[in-house]
Amino acid sequence: MLAVISLVFWLLVIPFCIGMIPANFISTEKRSPGFALLSGYFGMWALFALSAVPAVLWVEYDNFRVASAVFTVLTLLCAAAGVWLLYRNGKPGLVAGNQRKGAGRRKEGGVYGKGGKSDESVMFRGGAGARMKAVAKRLFTGADIAWLLFFLLLGFQLYKAVAFTSFDGDDAYYVVESLIAQEAGVMYRILPLTGGSTGLDVRHAMAVFPMWVAFVSVRAGMHATIVSHVVMPLVLIPLTYLLYYEVGRVLFAKDPQRSGKGDGAGEAARTAGKQEREGGVQGTGGKVFHRENMPVFMIIMAMFQMFGNVSIYTNETFFMTRTWQGKALVGALVIPALFWVFLQFYDKGVAKGAADAGFWILLVCINMTAGVCSSIAVFLVCILIALAAFCLAVAERDWKLLFKVGAACIPNVVYMAVYVFMAYSYLLK
Repeated sequence: MLAVISLVFWLLVIPFCIGMIPANFISTEKRSPGFALLSGYFGMWALFALSAVPAVLWVEYDNFRVASAVFTVLTLLCAAAGVWLLYRNGKPGLVAGNQRKGAGRRKEGGVYGKGGKSDESVMFRGGAGARMKAVAKRLFTGADIAWLLFFLLLGFQLYKAVAFTSFDGDDAYYVVESLIAQEAGVMYRILPLTGGSTGLDVRHAMAVFPMWVAFVSVRAGMHATIVSHVVMPLVLIPLTYLLYYEVGRVLFAKDPQRSGKGDGAGEAARTAGKQEREGGVQGTGGKVFHRENMPVFMIIMAMFQMFGNVSIYTNETFFMTRTWQGKALVGALVIPALFWVFLQFYDKGVAKGAADAGFWILLVCINMTAGVCSSIAVFLVCILIALAAFCLAVAERDWKLLFKVGAACIPNVVYMAVYVFMAYSYLLK
């Protein structure tokens, strides 16, 4: 029981509280519990990079214990800062966004039946039997049956990932490194294959994701192998689908015609939004995506993950069979998160200064997370960001954007400079 409480605290409560920091710096309509949790995880991994990488490189003895102590202090301070920001900014509004207006839109959208009572009002005001009937009605009729299908697919994937866990040659290195850190209190100072002492292996030492797994194992009092093969899939697979959901909110919940492009476009957006609330799929000036596309989108993504094992090197294969490895996290979370952030930038209009500061904070944390997962991922992420920023700058006709995105990549540049120096410093002797 204590292990479960500790896992909930470090894998749910702490990331959510840390996510309150960037959530404080975005507009109300962009805030959501999903944004808070995702940004909190990326922020937590960024803090672990700041704690673990210097300890790996420059602390020789008990470097894991030193990194764990520093990381614990940093995360608790950031979580406390997030809670304080939540309290200062008016309770649920920081997390849930503009819920009152959303409730009004649901009334206008026709969820009320002929009797004047909606299924939602029954669920919150009726008795237990009425609530159960309302839930069953929503699940097995309309769009909610698609959500039910998605959650069945998600449950099936979680069951397969845990009950039929996959073992490969990399487990002999990454999982054992986590176990060594848990048992011996050192990072990358003992050979996992032989148990003998070794010098610093820069190729692996700066990718400290196995050390974060070891930290979770120590705090939960569980064996690192169990955490890797059981806990990590149960956490990271739903977290990946939460990211896909946030991407879908940007793709399907907005009018394709962005506001701010003229009075006619703004009027078209308002007309399209009203028609979407009333159940229409065609708005003035362009197509409007219906909210029912969201569960369909999630089902399609789940099917891609289930049937993407066309080779041992695909992202889908790593997602399902090597969830606990850093390189799997890069393909499943880090790269899709970059697309999510740039979609948000385009949706808000970066060139007109309307982008939220919270997304820039998130971009920096994603860049740092890439270094936690894999050394080569830092280079790949920089290339992807440069290409996306160039396309966005052309679309917005604002070349200053390149300098802003370049500033967000400074942690990547520092990471690569340290990597090159540590790997090739022997040439200077």
